Amino acid sequence: MKTPSHAIINLAILGKPQLPQANLIVTGGILPDIPIFLFYFWAKYIARLPAATIWSEAYYEPFVQNIVALFHSIPLAAIGWLIADHFGWPSVQILFLSIILHSLGDLPVHNDDAHRHFFPFSNYRFISPISYWDRNHYGSIVSLVEMLLVLLSTFRVFGFVNSYAGKTLLILVNGFYLAGAVYFQVRDLFKFTSQR
Repeated sequence: MKTPSHAIINLAILGKPQLPQANLIVTGGILPDIPIFLFYFWAKYIARLPAATIWSEAYYEPFVQNIVALFHSIPLAAIGWLIADHFGWPSVQILFLSIILHSLGDLPVHNDDAHRHFFPFSNYRFISPISYWDRNHYGSIVSLVEMLLVLLSTFRVFGFVNSYAGKTLLILVNGFYLAGAVYFQVRDLFKFTSQR
């Protein structure tokens, strides 16, 4: 799933009115993807690699894959949750629970780019038949379902979010997703009509 989707859907699942822990839920929703963003920034702007090389070679280097697996590890997040429970840190528990939800959300929608969600205990990758982005693996349908889930989640949490910045971000994410969906539909329509 797209990173903002994790944050909004996690808020809908874990959030309650007044959202005293909203920032931790959002942080846990995006934290697993932070190493990927940092890697991309390094590869694109420091190493100056072409996009094709970034996503076909550099991303699959063992060091990068181990860092990504570490941040997407369900067992490690569960251990973090148990430690927080033992010490009576409910806020830290929410953070780790949100990380677990992120990984569970990714698990069914990654095909050949699947993460090792059980690292370091296993290198198993669940290669899903569907993908959140790859049109060869129903990416168009999965993206539409994701967009609808984000929209429904936004309706649930919009009243809970007290800050104008938070409400603006919710609107912007939904607007960005809608604009992207319209763009791809129009682009595909023009491709289809030009091939006839």
